[in-house]
Amino acid sequence: MKQKLTVTVDPEVLVAAKRYARSRGVSLSALIERALREEAAVGEPSFTARWRGRFRAANRDDTRYDALARKYL
Repeated sequence: MKQKLTVTVDPEVLVAAKRYARSRGVSLSALIERALREEAAVGEPSFTARWRGRFRAANRDDTRYDALARKYL
């Protein structure tokens, strides 16, 4: 069940946020909820964080490297 929440923001921020939500075709509540979900997802690493350090540099002595380099570089 959804709960009501009171949030205080600067008037300029409110105007910009309403305009942004309207341009995306979502309610201001949905926009704020999505932003809070993203911020609260601390335990879930981003795509780049999950793959960082998983790849090794190419071995240029490998014959497959030469074939791929000729084909794609």
